[in-house]
Amino acid sequence: MADTAIMESIELSQRKRTATPASPTLPTSSSDWSGQSTSLLEENLVLDHGHTDEATSLSLSQLSPVDRKNFFILTLLYLLQGIPVGLAFGSIPYLLKSNLSYTQIGVFSFASYPYSLKVLWSPVVDAIYSRSFGRRKSWIVPIQFVSAFVLIILGSVIEPYMEDAENQLITITFFFFILVFLCATQDIAVDGWGLTLLTHAALPYASTAQTIGLNTGYFTSFTVFLAFNSPDFANKYFRVVPSDDGLVSLSGYLKFWGVVYLITTTLVGLFKTEEKSKSDGDGGIASVYKTMFQVLKLKNIQILIFIHLIAKIGFQASEGATNLKLLDKGLSKEDLALTVLIDFPFEIIFGYYAAKWSTGKDPLQPWILAYLARLGCALLSMFLVMLFPSDGAGSGYLLMIIIVHVLGSFASTIQFVSINAFHTQIADPIIGGTYMTILNTICNLGGQWPKIIVLSGIDWYTEATCSAVSAATGDVETFSCASNAGKKQCTDIGGQCNISKDGYYVMNVLCILVGLTLFFGYIKSRMQQLQRLPLSSWRVD
Repeated sequence: MADTAIMESIELSQRKRTATPASPTLPTSSSDWSGQSTSLLEENLVLDHGHTDEATSLSLSQLSPVDRKNFFILTLLYLLQGIPVGLAFGSIPYLLKSNLSYTQIGVFSFASYPYSLKVLWSPVVDAIYSRSFGRRKSWIVPIQFVSAFVLIILGSVIEPYMEDAENQLITITFFFFILVFLCATQDIAVDGWGLTLLTHAALPYASTAQTIGLNTGYFTSFTVFLAFNSPDFANKYFRVVPSDDGLVSLSGYLKFWGVVYLITTTLVGLFKTEEKSKSDGDGGIASVYKTMFQVLKLKNIQILIFIHLIAKIGFQASEGATNLKLLDKGLSKEDLALTVLIDFPFEIIFGYYAAKWSTGKDPLQPWILAYLARLGCALLSMFLVMLFPSDGAGSGYLLMIIIVHVLGSFASTIQFVSINAFHTQIADPIIGGTYMTILNTICNLGGQWPKIIVLSGIDWYTEATCSAVSAATGDVETFSCASNAGKKQCTDIGGQCNISKDGYYVMNVLCILVGLTLFFGYIKSRMQQLQRLPLSSWRVD
């Protein structure tokens, strides 16, 4: 692996910022999500490359009681946010796959777009609020109340919609688009609150709360729900008398979390006060949009945005379609549910330790290494699908799936933690959630825009022919069964669908090659340069 040139050392000296006690100065070293904290004496300290070489470690028990309580509140808010997101990004596509094509699954992916577009309305969230109620609570409380009612209403109608998914796809997509839009708006407010809710010493725990909360919420709605929603999983591991229903229904799950939203939001609204900062009430919507455009005009921000938009192309086919392809090959849903359920605790553990690796003067080095690891996992996943046993998945094959899942989760979590810690480090708390939202939404968009193209490409490149004996003439008839409708027609007449070219392999190879080219041609050298810049390079005048 050839090393690229790294820009020369840049010194950051005696830089002062206008920050109120409620908007603490971000640590100059990489924010560590597991509790690493840095004391920056800006008035007399010169830092190489804009980063500290050492960090002072604070465990959760060493934080003040107020910081521990606020850390718990942030974690809970992120967890609630992860519940609908886990459904929209994870479980629902799996539940729809039995009735829809890859292209139609790609259409449903539009439901996740608000997370990638929230930068458009984040200045509104920053600029409009009630000073008496609280800058962030003014949005968090009403948004979560609306989310609660949408969850309860959707829980009352979702089952018939899912049964008729082909005809109700637009309706299902619309409902989850609304839910994700509400979560994205909540995320803007919670990100901004995280920068001011904790004291300076505890500030890195804002990222820890995000990691633990979002991961727990996401995987509760994805892995845990998918497992307990599967009747086969319940019959195999929990029941003596088999049943056609899972332990948890989608409608019941939605209603349950709707009630949890109501209770939690009421408690936060009544009992959690928000301290006022001197910046509250400054400017208006136009002022915040102006600041946002000033941020977007920064050359380094533009480079980082471009990297975010192209960095996830390499793993799109693998991470978006491998599990769906395993189901097509014959892997049972209960076995898939078991593998993703085993993966869940590793996500939390990886999030903790990945934070420790994101400190120091090269905070993006873990992200760079994990990029190659994810490409490697994409290649391994393709071979897993290729080697699927003709007689079904045995324990040895399931173990291989679990290992590849865990390795992929490890690499993905390292990238997630590393880049978010970097965002937290360079973001200016003076403009609250807007700076963080710009970075995080573009990062999310980079994982969304290629999805519909890649999933449609899988259908486009797939060639399959059905061979069936005609009941009328006794002759063998052949027709295309690449689409879901063709597969169903082939099955209904007792035919066999033979795939001559699988678009999954074509798109996976293309994605990996594009990912490698982008990495060695541009991404690696640019990220190494960006991580060495001083904080002044990320600030508007």
